Amino acid sequence: MRRVATRDRSTAGAPAALGVLLLAVLFLLAVPGTARAAVAGCVADAATGCINGTIRTADQQPAVGVVLDVEGPGGTTQATTDAEGRWTAAVTQAGAYTVTLDEATLPAGETLRDPAQNPRTVTVALGSSAGALFPLGAPAGDGGGNGSDEDPDAAPDPESTAPADSAGEVGAPVGSSETGSFSWGRLAQQASSGLVFGVLLALASVGLSLIYGTTGLSNFAHGEQVTLGAIVAYLAVQSFGLPLLVAGVVAVLVGAASGWLQDAGIWHPLRKRRVGTTQQMIVTIGLSMALQYTYQFFFGGGALRIVTTTPTMVTLGPVRISATSLWSLLIAAVVLAGVAYFLLGTRVGRATRAVSDNPALAAASGITVDRIVRLVWVLGAALAALGGVLMGLYLNATSWNMGGALLLLMFAAVTLGGLGQAFGALAGSIVIGLVVEMSNLVIPSDMRYAGALLILILVLLLRPQGILGRAERIG
Repeated sequence: MRRVATRDRSTAGAPAALGVLLLAVLFLLAVPGTARAAVAGCVADAATGCINGTIRTADQQPAVGVVLDVEGPGGTTQATTDAEGRWTAAVTQAGAYTVTLDEATLPAGETLRDPAQNPRTVTVALGSSAGALFPLGAPAGDGGGNGSDEDPDAAPDPESTAPADSAGEVGAPVGSSETGSFSWGRLAQQASSGLVFGVLLALASVGLSLIYGTTGLSNFAHGEQVTLGAIVAYLAVQSFGLPLLVAGVVAVLVGAASGWLQDAGIWHPLRKRRVGTTQQMIVTIGLSMALQYTYQFFFGGGALRIVTTTPTMVTLGPVRISATSLWSLLIAAVVLAGVAYFLLGTRVGRATRAVSDNPALAAASGITVDRIVRLVWVLGAALAALGGVLMGLYLNATSWNMGGALLLLMFAAVTLGGLGQAFGALAGSIVIGLVVEMSNLVIPSDMRYAGALLILILVLLLRPQGILGRAERIG
C-alpha cells in the first residue's frame, strides 16, 4: 500500500516561527537614521569634519602602518594608514590643522618626495572632508607612486575597511605589502595582529564547529550571524545612541534569539521530517544569500562604522596596537575561557559533548538531544554575534557581506582544528590568523588568504583529521 504522508504536529508552528524571525530581522533593519549615510574611515556631519589621504610607495603599493599626527583647534589625534594605504582623522572643530607624517614609520627604503612639505596645513569645515597628500619616492615628472592621482577629498573606498582586510582598522598593524623588506619589529607587529585576528575569528568558528558536531550540518549562513551582530551594534550606537558596551550586549542577545528562532522555525522541523544534511546545507546556502541581500537592501554596499572616533594607540615594545583591539582580545579570551568551562565543567556542557560524540548513545542514556541541539544553535549564534561586534571594531567598519567574506576562513579554521571539535576550532583559528597576517612578510597582502588555505591543504594531507581531531578506521 502507498504510504500517505501526514503532517507532524511538532512542525505546525514552523510558519509562525519563520514569520516571527522575518519580522524580527525587518524590525532591526527598518530603522531611520544613518544606515545609508556612513562611509568608511570618517563620517562627516554637522558636528564632524574629516581629514584623509592615501599614501603609496614609489612602486604604487600601499604604504601600510604609516603614522600621522593631526593637531589643531579640536586638539591632537593620530591616524595610521590601513591595508590600502588610506588614513583618516575625525575633527570636531573647524579650522586649520597641521598634519605631520612620522617618517620613521615609512616602509623600508621609502622617503618623502618633498620633505619640506611635512608637516602640511589643511583647512577643515564641519560636515566636509579635506585631503592631505604626502608623495613618496624620488622627484619625477610623471608623479608616479605618490597617490596624488586619487581625489584627496573623496571618502575612502569602503573596500579599504571591508572584512577581507584584517588589518583594515585605524591603527592597523605596522607592515608593508612589499615582500622584500624584513625587520624583527615588523615580524612582531604582524604576529600580534595575527593573534588578535585569530582569537576574534575563533569566537565565530567555535559556534560553527559546535553546530557541525551536534547536527552534522555545515551552516553556510553562519557568516550572516556574524554580520547581524555587527549591524545590530552599529544600529544601537549610531541610531539609538546606546553606549558601546550596552550595544554589544544587545547584539549578543539578538544573535542568541535569532539562533533560537532559526532552529525552532527551520532546522527542528527539517530534522523531524528526516531531511538529509545535504538538503539542509543547501537550505543554509539559500538563507545566506537571502540575508546578505536583505542587509545590502537596507544598508547599501558601503561600510558602516560602529564607532566613528579615532582609537587610542598603545605602544608595547615594537608593537603598536589600538586600545580597542586590546579590549576586544581580552573580551574574546574571557568568553572563550567561559565556553571551555561550560563544555568541560558543567553537566549541560558534558551532555553537549556526548551528543557531539554519539547522538544515538546520548539519547539512549537519557539526554534530550533536541534540547541540546537547540542550546547549541543559541550559543553558536550568540558567539557569532559577539565575534561580529568585535571584528567590526577591529576592522574599523562592517558591511553587508562581512560575515560572508570571513566564512571561508571560519570553515578553514574548523577543518584545520578538527571537524566538530570546539577546541580544535580555537586552535585552527589562531593558526589561520597568524598565517594570514604573517604571510605579508613573504607574499603580497592580496594573496594572504590564499596562503592560509594552502597551509590548510598541506596540514590535511599530513593529518587528515585536523590538529585535534581523532583518527578513525574506515572499512
